[in-house]
Amino acid sequence: MRSTPAQQRPFRLRTITAGARLESPVDRATLRASMDFLDKAQRQFEENGYEVQMARIASQPAAEYLAGLSGAEALEALCELDLTVAEGGVLLSVGPVNTGSAPDELAPWVAEVVAATSHLSASVEVASSSRGVDLEACRTAAEVMAHIAGATSGGEGNFRFAAAANIQPGTPFFPVAYHDGEEAFSIGLESAGLVKIAFTDAADLSDAKERLRALLEAELAPVEALGHEIARREDWRYLGIDVSPAPGLDDSIAEAIELLSGVAFGGASTLTVCAAITEVLQRLPVTTCGYSGLMLPVLEDRVLAQRAGENRYGVEELLLFSSVCGTGLDVVPLAGDTPVDAVAALIGDVATLSSKLGKPLSARLFLVPGKSAGDLVSFENPHLTDCVVMGLD
Repeated sequence: MRSTPAQQRPFRLRTITAGARLESPVDRATLRASMDFLDKAQRQFEENGYEVQMARIASQPAAEYLAGLSGAEALEALCELDLTVAEGGVLLSVGPVNTGSAPDELAPWVAEVVAATSHLSASVEVASSSRGVDLEACRTAAEVMAHIAGATSGGEGNFRFAAAANIQPGTPFFPVAYHDGEEAFSIGLESAGLVKIAFTDAADLSDAKERLRALLEAELAPVEALGHEIARREDWRYLGIDVSPAPGLDDSIAEAIELLSGVAFGGASTLTVCAAITEVLQRLPVTTCGYSGLMLPVLEDRVLAQRAGENRYGVEELLLFSSVCGTGLDVVPLAGDTPVDAVAALIGDVATLSSKLGKPLSARLFLVPGKSAGDLVSFENPHLTDCVVMGLD
């Protein structure tokens, strides 16, 4: 398949993420240098016909440059960093906050950070290759989510926080992104439309996989080439593309899956199609990073949200799909009074699945204050769609 002409790109770049190592909590120079790089990189992609949704910066885990500060001092420092990136129109992820030294009473402190900032994301590491599953961290992550739900309007602050399991540095997607080493950059896609194009009129599963492989190879090769060109010109490391076909509110991955399965998302054969997409993604001849698997973000996909309202699938099915997909549980709305123990257990399941399968997963859960399972909820965030609150047994 030939690549689509530049002026007709059927997908977006969700993010160009620059990885920067801050020397101190007042290191504005590094942030500004990263923003300057991102401005040049974004302009280069846009001149080649790509829409770039957002430029982002990921630092090393914040505990490294906040060491020795009190909780109040660390909060003030992060607020200053948030103002710096907000002025530049980019987002900042400070990585897992429970590595190294962390403030006492971590959960309320993280909630205070999220409530006091607008462009900053963070995570809690709940599983890693060195430590395995950390059940105490799963509990901490659940407590953070509960505190954020109470500290931000509609609990929407949880859009900028997640429990991270086996996430590697260089992942471009927020809120789990973080950095290690010399300055580098990676690319994340919003490309559910490519899956839909490939699956339209496919004869069968085998034909669909071949069509998707050919289309992705054709469309991503020039993205890879531009990445290498920018890396050479600016003397930055190029880490690759997270080829996960993230959906947008105008471009549903669930709709693409239904084209091939022939049933509403959640029905029999949904798992088969999810596995087929992931198989193709894992064999692409481009440099990949991050999740590079199928994303099923409930609140960012109108068809996923609709099928949840129709009770076509539940949280347990999302966990099942995660066994063959790429991200875990993403932007899943739960009742505001869901017990912390139940949320911690759910995060523990994601962490266990990640460790057993040796793949990066995360849990971004929305505890919606005042709402119960089955209630319809709306959000102020323009990237989120209306959805029913999902039940958790």
